[in-house]
Amino acid sequence: MNLIEALLLGIVEGVTEFLPVSSTGHLTIAEGLLGLQVDDPGVTAFTAIIQVGAIIAMIIYFRSDIGRLAGAWFRGLLNDQARRAPDYRFAWYVILGSIPIGIVGFLAQGLISGPLRNLWVVVVALVGWSAVMWIAERVGKRDRPESSLNLADAVIIGLVQCVALIPGVSRSGTTISAGMLRDLDRVAATRLAFFLAIPALVAAGAYEAIKEASVISTGSVACPLDRCCTYGCRRCTDTPARRGWTIPAAMAATTRGGRSRVLDERPPWWLSSERTSGRFYSRSC
Repeated sequence: MNLIEALLLGIVEGVTEFLPVSSTGHLTIAEGLLGLQVDDPGVTAFTAIIQVGAIIAMIIYFRSDIGRLAGAWFRGLLNDQARRAPDYRFAWYVILGSIPIGIVGFLAQGLISGPLRNLWVVVVALVGWSAVMWIAERVGKRDRPESSLNLADAVIIGLVQCVALIPGVSRSGTTISAGMLRDLDRVAATRLAFFLAIPALVAAGAYEAIKEASVISTGSVACPLDRCCTYGCRRCTDTPARRGWTIPAAMAATTRGGRSRVLDERPPWWLSSERTSGRFYSRSC
């Protein structure tokens, strides 16, 4: 991945993060259009980490609300009377509503970053959840203000948010739809959706940054040998053959199915020698 591709993906993330259209799904589609391997560990980590920028913008926008909720929560821990404040209860609702997605995301991380990182999954999820949002819009009464929010609302909406771990299902779309199906008005459902996003996406970005630090630091991109070279990608790193993408005969690869072939293809445009640095291998090889 080069700087231009990173910039384009950043624009896609910035445009889609605050809309109920699944920023992860659109990022996955954009990565596919750019020719990136969407299930590559480095690309998956980049997709999660880039969302932190949008969350920083959200924190800045809601800074006064976050400060007020945090102050009310800490005061409530020390004072019985302060626990009656609506902000204290709302802060607990955000905390409790964020727990399910943290647990499910950690336990299902292999599934989320592997088989589900598929363009067909994204397409089906985008279309399927659009139907759910339409139903929520038609069925929900939307007559409950934020002051009527209760523990059951927070837990149910937090559980529904777990569906957003599927690429193509909008995180804000799941929480807003669940809120409206619980008869919350649009303002209450949207505010809760944004506050639930902050701990979920910050935790996801931080976890991916720590887990894939080595992949990100090497500038990893999709493996040019399709992850089937018996020698490993490091064998052909920084060799003169890289410039023309002509792999020596000794580098004939044996695929996982046992078939041999000589890899003498030209590189795709995003991996040409003029556009890459010294390393282009992927850890997933």
